[in-house]
Amino acid sequence: MPELQELPEDNIFQAYGILLLENKHRFVKKLKKHYTPSIHGHKTWNSSFLLMDYFLHKQLLNNKQRVLELGCGWGPTSIFCAHHAGCKVTGTDRDDEVFPFLELQAALNQVEITTESISFEKLTKKHLTDYDIVFGTDICFWDDLAKIHYNLINRAKKAGVKHVLLADPGRQPFFDLAERVLTKHDAELLDWYCTEPEYFEGYILHVKL
Repeated sequence: MPELQELPEDNIFQAYGILLLENKHRFVKKLKKHYTPSIHGHKTWNSSFLLMDYFLHKQLLNNKQRVLELGCGWGPTSIFCAHHAGCKVTGTDRDDEVFPFLELQAALNQVEITTESISFEKLTKKHLTDYDIVFGTDICFWDDLAKIHYNLINRAKKAGVKHVLLADPGRQPFFDLAERVLTKHDAELLDWYCTEPEYFEGYILHVKL
């Protein structure tokens, strides 16, 4: 395990080699006076750490890869990919009010993340051809998202994406999506856990295209 960094100030925490901000951090409080994320983009979600742990164990990332995060929110997993492996990372979210929080955390970790405001449905085959890996964490929380993500995975395959990975604590729409994907694609649904910044259990759907 890498040696822990000395944290520069209060309300910052470390996980998987990157620094992240708590809601109580002074800069986050300042941003919240001007930006109001919606669609659950108001904090770092635990499934992000599941995927960081999985990426480390499977050694999927390298500095030649172009990766796309779906529903990036504050972007912890995007930041991890750029910081840990030097990937070229794009974070997408329908709500552009999340991007100042992502940019703040990216600057803290001295990485750059490209951002784009776009919905899942508008990520076309042509758009997806630019990426080797597509991933998302905690993004299958409404019933209609299971169908939306299933169609997106099919477009990703046609676009030549090599891997699609989704992490989730175990919501029913996520399981509905996994059931459909497992019947059509080379995919695994895995129980997974992470130990940073604390112990958390969930699931990873890894689709190998």
